[in-house]
Formats: sequence, C-alpha cells, structure tokens
Amino acid sequence: MPIYPRLPAALLAGLFSAPALAAEQVPVAQISAGDTAWLLSATALVLLMTLPGLALFYAGMVRKKNILAVMAQTLACAALVTVLWFACGYSLAFEPGPAGLERWIGGLGGAGLGNVLHDKAAGLVSVHPLMPSVPAAVFALFQLSFAIITPCLIIGAVAERMRFASLLAFLGLWSLFVYVPVAHWVWAPQGWLAQLGALDFAGGTVVHINAGVAGLVAAWMLGPRVGFGRAALTPANLAYTMAGAGLLWVGWMGFNGGSAGAADGRAGIAVLNTQVGAAAAALSWMAAEWVTRRTPTLLGLCSGAVAGLVAITPACGFVTPGSAVLIGVVAGAACYWGATGLKHLLRADDSLDVFGVHGVGGIVGALMTGLLADPRVGGVTGSLGTQAVAVLATAAFSAVMTAGLLVLVYLLLGGLRVDIAREQQGLDLSQHGEQVA
Repeated sequence: MPIYPRLPAALLAGLFSAPALAAEQVPVAQISAGDTAWLLSATALVLLMTLPGLALFYAGMVRKKNILAVMAQTLACAALVTVLWFACGYSLAFEPGPAGLERWIGGLGGAGLGNVLHDKAAGLVSVHPLMPSVPAAVFALFQLSFAIITPCLIIGAVAERMRFASLLAFLGLWSLFVYVPVAHWVWAPQGWLAQLGALDFAGGTVVHINAGVAGLVAAWMLGPRVGFGRAALTPANLAYTMAGAGLLWVGWMGFNGGSAGAADGRAGIAVLNTQVGAAAAALSWMAAEWVTRRTPTLLGLCSGAVAGLVAITPACGFVTPGSAVLIGVVAGAACYWGATGLKHLLRADDSLDVFGVHGVGGIVGALMTGLLADPRVGGVTGSLGTQAVAVLATAAFSAVMTAGLLVLVYLLLGGLRVDIAREQQGLDLSQHGEQVA
C-alpha cells in the first residue's frame, strides 16, 4: 500500500519526517461508503490470490504425491498468520513504536486489535491515518491479506521436502520477525525507508523481494530434492497452475488497486497498469522461451504473467501505462532468465522459482520505479539510488533473518526436512495421511 493515499496536503508535504501516527476515533459520518466498499472488495480479491489462487498455482507445479501437502501448507499458513496479525503483527507494523525505535518497529498499542473499534451508540469509529476515509477494521483486514500471502510465497521454494511442523514454525516466526519490520520500514510514515523516500506502492519490496530472498536462502539451507538435476520432476497438472495464475491475475487488481486507499483515479490507474504490465510480461517471457527453447509453453505464459504482476506492483500507482508496459517487457525477460540461467548459476533447488519470479521481478520493479515514477501520477519523483538502498537493505535483512530462524527451528524441532523415505513416498501421505485419488 502507498504511504500517502489521502493524507492532508500539509502532512503529505512533510511525510518523510512525519511524527508517529496512531489510530483514532472519528464520527461515522467521516467514513466514505465508496472507499470502504472498494477496500472490502479489494481485500476479498487479495485473499482470493492466496486461497485458492496461490494454492492451485503451486499445486499444479509439484508432483502428484505432493499436491495436497502444498495446499495444506498454504491454508495452514494463512490461518496462522491471521492469528499472529490479530495478536501483535498489525500493531508492530502500523502503530507508533517505542521512543528511539519508531524508525525500526512499531509498538504494542494495538495488540489484539484493541484499538480497532466501532461504537455504534456513540456514533464513532476507529480510523488509521494512512487510510482515514475507511474504518480501521478495514485497513487492518486489507493489510492482513498482504501479511498472509507473503510467507505463503516462500512455500514454493521449499516444496516437496520440508517437514510440516518445521515449515509452520518457520513461517510464523518469519511473519513476525521479518515481514512485520520490513512493512514498518517501508509503509509506516516513521519507518526509516519511508523517511528516506523509498517508493513501494503495493509490495514489490515488502512482499516480493522479501519473500523471494527468503525462499532462496531456505532452498539453499534445505538442500535439493531427491533426484534434482538427475530425474525429471514433472509438474502434476498444469491446468491447476493455469487456474491458479488466472486467480492471481484477477486478485492482483485488489492487491494493487486497493493500495490507493480510495475508490479514485489513482486506484483506476493502478489497476490499468497492473493489467497491461502483466500482459506485456507474459508475452515477453513467451518470446524469450520461444527463441531459446523453440517452444512456447503454458507454464511459461503463466510464469510470465505472474512476473509482470510482481514487477508492476511497486510502480503501479506511480507510473504511466506506457511505463507499465516497459516494466512488463523487461520483467518477463529478466524473470525468464532468473528461473533458468540464474537458477543454474545459484545452484539452489528453488522448487517453484520463488526467487526467479518474485525476487528478480520485485528487484526489477523496484529499480524501474525509481527511474520511471511520474509526479503527474503519484505526486512524487523516484530515485534509483534510494530504491537500490531499499532493495539491498530488504534483501540483506531477509537473508540473515531467514537463515537465523531456520537454524532456530532446526534446533528446537530437531530438523527441517523429511527423511529420504518419506520424501520419496510423498508429503501427502507421509505428513498428512491423505492422497489424491
């Protein structure tokens, strides 16, 4: 989401040195019915991206014996992160932080969503200053949908070999100790990257670079799947993947358009940019694959579309449609290389190319936002240097923290991945006692 959707002009002018902001109660009449309806709809679209979109997208790319496992992992992660967001995640990301630490993390003033209130008798409702025309409950829920999908993305990097208990423990810790701080840095007005002037309209840095780097580190630390590089690890059902990609594409309209914080022209341009950026990237990936492998594939088209959606995410509320097409073209080709040539160079079994698509796509989008941000669209100009700082800081923090959390889970639970026999049997049976007929 942007850090300045509908703030007053005086606050907008001094945003990057703004004081800490907290939720407050306002008369119900101050709430915009149109903005609220749009944000509720956008939230539903973003949740659709995870369940069932991402679950189907991933399920189609694993082998048949792991379809139910990757779906169970996605569903369980969504439920776990929801409870953690309620308990303290939202507060640590968006409430004012302790004195001296407010640039790095929020406080616990909103723990348990205790300040998200609706007092019908008094005619008052809580709002958050970042989206003052919608109830704070809607703002918190919209942000929850982002918090859910980000750790779920990491599942694709470790698919088919990680123990269910270890994965859930890791994703829960990662949500609190990696996602929440980065969201605060970039999206809370007092966050240090926000004050630096970093631009991330809907999550290129917070979501995609963050999760992509974490996925790469996790893939390295777990090691490759049995047979990786020697046997064909054939996708189970690319029709599932196509259905999942379609749901991701549609849901992304809420992901990016909702980040405008209002049902206004900027939401419209964000949605338009999302569509043309994704389409350009799908064609770009297809062309690269056609030239290098002589065959355009459905998996390539799906992956290219997702790459374009990732890359346009940080830029969609800052650039013109022409720039969105350019971002899509570059992202499609770059992510194709990321999932093929770069993956080979990195020697990591990133099972479903989380880094190649989300990491590389997020980096491309973040940097190109710095080059192409048009003040006529978003009211700000970009800086390539500032964007590079945000990319490097997020990547470094995510990498170090991911490695540390995986070591912690290993020590606490006695391991990260299943043994060879259970991996060969498939996680559906060995972890869940179920299988696809």
